[in-house]
Amino acid sequence: MFDLIVSGPEPGQHLRQSLDDGNAIVAGREDGVDVCIDWESRLSRQHVRITSNGDDVQVEKLEAATNPVFHAGSPADQFLVTGGDSFVIGSTVFRIVSRSTQDSPQHDGVLEEFRYESGQLQHIQFSDADKRIEVLTHLPQVISDTGTEADFYLRIAQLLLAGIPQAEAVAIVTLDGDGIGVLHWDRRNETQGAVRPSTRLVREAVRAEGRSVLHVWEPDRENPQYTATAGFNWAFCVPVSFVGERCGLYVAGQLDPANVSDAAAGRNSLLESDVRFTELVAEIVSSLRRLSALERHQAGLRQFFAPPILEALGDDLNSEILEPRECEVTVLFCDLRGFSRQAESLAHDLTGLLSRVSQALGVMTEQILEFGGVTGDFQGDAALGFWGWPFASTSAPVDACRAALGIRAAFEEFSSLPDHPLTDFRMGIGIAHGLAVAGKIGTREQVKITVFGPVVNLASRLESMTSQLRVPVLLDELSAAFVQDGMSRSEGRTRCLGRVLPVGMDTPVTISELLPPEDQYPLLTDAHIDQYERGVKHFIAGQWEEAWQCLHSMPAGDRAQDFLSIPIVQNNRQAPADWDGTLRLSTK
Repeated sequence: MFDLIVSGPEPGQHLRQSLDDGNAIVAGREDGVDVCIDWESRLSRQHVRITSNGDDVQVEKLEAATNPVFHAGSPADQFLVTGGDSFVIGSTVFRIVSRSTQDSPQHDGVLEEFRYESGQLQHIQFSDADKRIEVLTHLPQVISDTGTEADFYLRIAQLLLAGIPQAEAVAIVTLDGDGIGVLHWDRRNETQGAVRPSTRLVREAVRAEGRSVLHVWEPDRENPQYTATAGFNWAFCVPVSFVGERCGLYVAGQLDPANVSDAAAGRNSLLESDVRFTELVAEIVSSLRRLSALERHQAGLRQFFAPPILEALGDDLNSEILEPRECEVTVLFCDLRGFSRQAESLAHDLTGLLSRVSQALGVMTEQILEFGGVTGDFQGDAALGFWGWPFASTSAPVDACRAALGIRAAFEEFSSLPDHPLTDFRMGIGIAHGLAVAGKIGTREQVKITVFGPVVNLASRLESMTSQLRVPVLLDELSAAFVQDGMSRSEGRTRCLGRVLPVGMDTPVTISELLPPEDQYPLLTDAHIDQYERGVKHFIAGQWEEAWQCLHSMPAGDRAQDFLSIPIVQNNRQAPADWDGTLRLSTK
């Protein structure tokens, strides 16, 4: 049996209709139809006929309908769907969900039931914290990048399967009277059939808000074929709220039979860590969904822009100026260092670690906005900012470098404060200047400001090269030239580090380091920088003995000199016969 769930783009635009086998219903805007959707202007008075056939649902566009019906991304006049599938008319999503009124085969074989009140598993240790935190960092992107509910449920299910290796199946479920509705299901091996969650287990978890429930059971020895069809011997359900709709995250899998009795006796910490991980997903998803809805209605696009840009845009935001277009931009890509180490040491407190990462991203965003930039994507523990859009700016590279110096200064200050949450974090920044396409993309429900083009890739590559060169901030040649012309040495300085060919690129890049002024960074004086750059010129020209003398005069604490000194020493201070001035990198 199936239900039809209809969701519009605005709060309160939500309908649910049961689909009885063999009976057809009509959806449209006319008052007399079975499902009247008055908010959707692109619906005809009678638009689609929907018929449940038991195993699937047939959807037919009626002759009187003028606007297309989209299924799987393409217009279609007639098609079949099943539980978890959806179709779209205008900005309204029609989702088909399976309706289950009986328990899965686990019901009679439960060995033990465990109930976990809110916060009970807070101190559970994770043996694979790195992998789990990596999965969790993708949650903001899952929330922001999904345009439909069906796509959202799909991504949540896939994320849970990625974060719980021993899980065989995941379902997004909701209560439906005395039974349950399956909004979406997924399993590692789809050939084993659909997922049939336990009604009893879901009821106990979702009705008791704030309590997760775990069941462990033995195979039914008297009916092994029935149990084998289920393929599981444990399952748990964690309640979750999706902006007004109480649902559950249902996860099931198969333990080694030898371990079932241990798990039933409460001695399997791995299952409890899986429950805690799913609770974290539920907590973060619920918070992010609420935050996303609030921001969408209160702030719209304004969260991306610095105050000067907002002032220039005015109170009546002209959306045309935000449309994607090609323009000259400066891109800043900033990534955290020490993330994996922190994940290991805080394996018992992943929520706390995420809070610290959010603080770090906040520092980056604050500096980007402070100097007139636009905040783009957040990629796990990295932030992207860019200048030169929506308004052209001759000071874009200089402003990007001012933001980079501000980020560097903030993290250096944190490192001197032992009790600061970010004391163990470091950062790497890459800045590049060039042509790109920048603007807003998305749908009516979800909009994202971003920038595309080779310059974005170059900024990311420069950031990754900061580890190899042992410097915090790297610039491409164009950005360095703008800084030398537009920034006084009392604000910041540049130091040419050489010409390199990154892995996977065809054109060499002359790279420079961005440094604070001499009074803030006395380790390297202006005289040191001049001496170093003479060494770089000798190095490029193949005069490696002279280059060695210049580089060897740098202070011992300057790690950047190692980048050129090592190949000089390895070649006995003699440039190779085929030397062309470019150092080819072997790793990203």
